Amino acid sequence: MPDLLPILVAFVVAAGCSLVITPGTRLLALRFGFVDHPSPRREPTLKPRLGGLALYLSFVLAILISAPLVETRTIDESRRIVGLLVGSTVVLAMGAVDDRFELGPAPQFVFQLLGALIAVFFGFNVNPVNNPFGNPLTDNGVLFLPLVVAIPLTVFWFMGSMNTINFVDGLDGLAAGVGGIAAVVLAVHSLQQAQYSIAVLPMALGGATLGFLVHNFSPAKITMGTSGSVFLGFALASLSIIGGTKAATVLLVLGIPIVDVGWQIVSRLLRGQSPFYGDRNHLHHRLRDIGFRDWQIVLLLYLLCGTFGTLALVLSSRLMKLYAMGAVLLVVGALLLLVTQGGLTRKADKG
Repeated sequence: MPDLLPILVAFVVAAGCSLVITPGTRLLALRFGFVDHPSPRREPTLKPRLGGLALYLSFVLAILISAPLVETRTIDESRRIVGLLVGSTVVLAMGAVDDRFELGPAPQFVFQLLGALIAVFFGFNVNPVNNPFGNPLTDNGVLFLPLVVAIPLTVFWFMGSMNTINFVDGLDGLAAGVGGIAAVVLAVHSLQQAQYSIAVLPMALGGATLGFLVHNFSPAKITMGTSGSVFLGFALASLSIIGGTKAATVLLVLGIPIVDVGWQIVSRLLRGQSPFYGDRNHLHHRLRDIGFRDWQIVLLLYLLCGTFGTLALVLSSRLMKLYAMGAVLLVVGALLLLVTQGGLTRKADKG
């Protein structure tokens, strides 16, 4: 029987640390000016940021405390864990600078790129990728990419994950909850593949998000800020490939935010705006505008992300997972069309 103690310890330690550390991080943010300034995209009241520091510290402490309980790790696995910690530290630190001084898109792009390159240096690589159209009897259903393709794709994967979490962090508890769901799904997927030493890592991340959500769910006492969103995105990107590429699993769980982000990028480009220009056109903002309460929107997106994450776990066929991704695209596309083309009426217009 596999030893599940390290996994349990990692989850409990991360959740407990996050629960205790977050209030202290809130006081630190208020003391040194890490706060959201009012803007059309944010709440009118000031909220402390820097929640990413609590997530990061809880995650790292859980990994360090549970490490002696893990029986074996391969050299490649250990190297990648070091890369995960180094890269997380870099993006967290630079994200904290943005939390304090609100950097523009260019500096954010640079430090996200740096984090992705650090990951590549420590051995993270999306290669090989699962081929849903492959023949398991002849090629094991995988596709090996040349390095000239695999390395840029890995960089894109990391930067895309960081930006997806950053863009979805628009309502209290949304990014942390969706990230936590993705982490737990990755942990279960690792357990299904008997990767018990790998499962410790996403369970630590899931525990950290759970403890943080106690303080971050609507009405939030603290937000994760850029430091939290880029850390969480970097961690999820790392954990999805640290023990073999599980891209389909992450794409299903984060499918709704990913499609929403893609929609917004295309819309901004068509309007002649920078794709990094902030606005209130995201799905969660539009649902709020038509009368949904924040907590209702957040729970709805939890439900959808959790449902597609469950599909990723129960669908054994890679082709079926591809069909499920198509279902995600249809669901989000239908929702976005409804809220942008007037299929749903603003609550205020009904009165």
